[in-house]
Formats: sequence, C-alpha cells, structure tokens
Amino acid sequence: MSTQSIPGEGWAVATHALCKRYGRETVLDGVGLRVPEGAVYVLAGANGAGKSTTLRVLMNLARPDAGRAEVFGMDTGLRGPEVRARIGYVPEHHDHGYGWMTCGRLLRHVARYYPAWNQSYADHLARALDVRLDRTVGSLSKGGARRLQLVLAMAHRPPLLLLDEPTDGLDPVVRSRTLGLLAEHLADTPTTVLVSTHLIYEVESLADHVGVLREGRLVAQLSRDELRRTVRRYRAEVPEGWKAPPGLEVMRTRRSGREVQWTALGDEREVTERLSMAGAQVREVSPLALEEAALAFLTGEVTQ
Repeated sequence: MSTQSIPGEGWAVATHALCKRYGRETVLDGVGLRVPEGAVYVLAGANGAGKSTTLRVLMNLARPDAGRAEVFGMDTGLRGPEVRARIGYVPEHHDHGYGWMTCGRLLRHVARYYPAWNQSYADHLARALDVRLDRTVGSLSKGGARRLQLVLAMAHRPPLLLLDEPTDGLDPVVRSRTLGLLAEHLADTPTTVLVSTHLIYEVESLADHVGVLREGRLVAQLSRDELRRTVRRYRAEVPEGWKAPPGLEVMRTRRSGREVQWTALGDEREVTERLSMAGAQVREVSPLALEEAALAFLTGEVTQ
C-alpha cells in the first residue's frame, strides 16, 4: 500500500518534490503533499520536522531549493500575492510587526486588504476569543496574540486556512472555544484547512486526512477512512521460536513471552490470514485512533 498518495482530483494544495535547505540542514526532502479541496488535513510531526517551513513555502514566505508548490493550481513562487489573498494564515510565531497599534486598529488595517472581509463576523470572533480591541499588539501575551491571529485569519472567510499550531499559548478553556469556533466556521463556510500540529488529539474530531512529516520527509499520507481500514493493531499468541512471515508491513512490534503485538499496514483479512498460516493465533484486531496511527508512523520504520 502506498502511504504517499490520496486518490482523487481537485487539490487545494499540492507540492511536487519540494526540497528546502538551510545551510547544510535539509528541512524538506522531496515532499509531495496533496490536500483535497474541502478537506481538513492534519500535518503531524515533531518539532523541527518541517511543518512550519512547508506552510511558509505555501505562503511564498520561503522559497524552495527544488520542486514547487501550488495552491488552487497557482504556483506559489510565481503568483504569491494572488495565493496569499486566498489564505487565512496563523503563523508559528506571534510577531505582527505592528506592536504600536491597538488590536482594533490592526483589524481595521488588515480589513482593507480583503474585499471579502466580514466585519460582523470579525466582531463575533473577537468577542468569542476575548480579544481586547483597546490593547496594543505589542503588549499582548502569547495567548492573546494567538487569539488575535485567529480573528485575522478567519474574518475574511478565505477558501484556505493554514494554521500552524493554532492552539499554541492558549489555556484549556480557550483551546476548547477555539476548536468549537473552527468547527462552526467549517459548517458555515466552504473552506479547506491545513493544520500543522504535534497535538493531534485536539483536532482529531475535525480531521479527515492526515500527513506525517519525519525529519523533512513525508512518511505517510492517507485519508482518515483509509487509515482506519489499513493501519491496525494485531495481538496474537505464537509458538516457541516463531518468526514473522515475509511481506508484512510492520511499524511496531512488542513481544512479551509468546504474546506479540504488531502495528501493521494492510488489509485486515490478508494480514490475519498471513499470520494464521504462519502459525500465529490472532486473538484481537483493533483500529488505531488518529493520534496513535500518526505516532506509529513517526516513531517506527516500516519493515517487511
């Protein structure tokens, strides 16, 4: 099974053999991202895996050393302003560069750049996220700056949201409120969301696609349905001296005496039959939660 492709057409985001280096460090290594229009796509990975760099390339804030990126079919390197006009972006860092402005003035300033800016919606988001319009941007806490960024990103109802660790700096109550607002936004607005996070459990209920970046390489890319169908945990009893049959795509193995647990890729019936024919007695097969599956891809090499 290929874990690097999502079948279908109509990509909101597509990258082609994307590579980016900073000095001798390779940050992105041949990344081929495919985000379907209308999807909520979770880009998972540890800190330093290349998630933020990917989003910066899509915004044309960083240029790739090789490959290219497209947003709604537009090359981000050639049509950067047009691309950014269609994106609501919450960046990794919190510096707006307008520290002397009040939050209210910054919102009015940004609104001028977006013909589709919805002032009543901006007011609603600001109230819901408790954005103090009279506070200067430079005086905001990390969480306060993040709440302001969310209003700026969502108020013009863009067709694409790029959210880089969107709940970073928020307390648990505001995190829950933010995720609720995002769910409402998706219900009311035709939007594609690419969210970069290492807190996968927070967005699991919204996600319908997942990609996993590890050390700059896209090691998995699946729809949620495909992930549930093909990534499973198998628990079996095996005889003394038993060896796994060839051809299994295994990400994790745990063994305690004669009991073995595998996290494996593939059709459940085929995997179960292969184990049984090799002499294992399969006792239990269970699907993995989105976070468990992503962690399996992050921490384990697929072996055959």
